[in-house]
Amino acid sequence: MKLSNILDSKCDEVQTIHEDRTVHDAIKVLFKNRIGALLVLDHQERLVGIISERDVLWECVDRDSLLRRTLVKQVMTTELIIGIPEDDIDHSLAVMTNNRIRHLPVMRGKSIVGIVSIGDLVKAELDESEVDNRYLKQYIFGG
Repeated sequence: MKLSNILDSKCDEVQTIHEDRTVHDAIKVLFKNRIGALLVLDHQERLVGIISERDVLWECVDRDSLLRRTLVKQVMTTELIIGIPEDDIDHSLAVMTNNRIRHLPVMRGKSIVGIVSIGDLVKAELDESEVDNRYLKQYIFGG
């Protein structure tokens, strides 16, 4: 599969922001579109950068005194989507993709087992594919 295959299935509109807009403006666009990054354009509409949720978070650490008074319970997500240890990786990837989340708490009953990121799952899928490919090559070519 190529990137073009993925892009064919996505909306044609790419979300952008101009470099002279505020970080707050960028946050509003990210939130409205439920996305994690915006491409940044200059006045000639040329791509000059990218701003992501992580960039915003890093900026907040030292610059926003309101964050020093805002409680976690005021901003946290409370409608959790969870996994269980027996869930398949493919199922978990589908759940995370369909719900547009990147982190999945893993529970056994009321006990926290851990948390996985979408990156963890993608890496596991790639590792599994590499092992499968190795076995197939050994079967086909012997050895």
